[in-house]
Amino acid sequence: MRPKHVVESQQFTVPLLLQLFERSAQMEKLVARGGTLDYQDRIMATLFYEPSTRTRFSFESAMYRLGGKVLSTEQARVFSSEVEGEQLEDTIRIISGFADVIVLRHNEAGGARRAAQVSSVPIINAGDGKGGQHPTQALLDLYTIHRERRSLDGLSIAIVGDLDQGRTVRSLAYLLSKFERVKIFFVSPPEVRMKQDILQHLDEHEVWYAIESDIAKVLGEVDVVYQTRIRPERVSDRKSIASYGITAKVLHAMRPNAMVLHPLPRTVEIDKAVDDDPRALYFKQAKNGLFVRMALLTLVLEEE
Repeated sequence: MRPKHVVESQQFTVPLLLQLFERSAQMEKLVARGGTLDYQDRIMATLFYEPSTRTRFSFESAMYRLGGKVLSTEQARVFSSEVEGEQLEDTIRIISGFADVIVLRHNEAGGARRAAQVSSVPIINAGDGKGGQHPTQALLDLYTIHRERRSLDGLSIAIVGDLDQGRTVRSLAYLLSKFERVKIFFVSPPEVRMKQDILQHLDEHEVWYAIESDIAKVLGEVDVVYQTRIRPERVSDRKSIASYGITAKVLHAMRPNAMVLHPLPRTVEIDKAVDDDPRALYFKQAKNGLFVRMALLTLVLEEE
């Protein structure tokens, strides 16, 4: 059953994920042929209360590749009527009268859910708040892994970085919990460990996980290293941040067929010397976002 809104990772079933991945592969072929005009009568609004380059451009490119049109603002907190006190719900009610789908990035966790409750058109969550979710990023992450391995069952993954407020890693953990025999290593400084709500969810779904602070312990055991940033101001020992990064030396400890992923943007956590290694898939991962978001748009815009 297709979703009306895309708000959180929990709403996806394994059959729906596999359907989305198959459709994403079709979108890749469609883009290679030059796109389509099938959605030329549809309008997408990108309403971003926080700045973004990759996510916004990815969604807008996806809509253009489908033949549709785009209304866009990247600084909605500054330029919208919210400056004058208009509530998010009122903004959504108005914009849903102008567009056929709204892609929303909000500064508060739960913002997308609030929007979905009042919107007459599909809402797609493009990231909401610190410690919220970013389901479309997690979907493209999972698609990238699936595309390389052909199966997500039995996957072992190290999720590294600033985890307690990381909306991408939270969304990814929810998706991974849907597959069999998955092993997750959460690797981070103690101050930014994964929150208990995610760990409780994994416990309830009998997903194996471990909390680690030493990335060297797990590098040889995992199929994927999912790297994210660590903000220096959030940890007491700033010098320790370098020990969580990926360098050419670290690659030697990884499996020959392992993958290095990153939701981007990166700062110092992946050395540029890693870019040329065939296991470094983060730029391919970003490109896959176009195909996954095209697939999602067609899914939510399908006629009943």
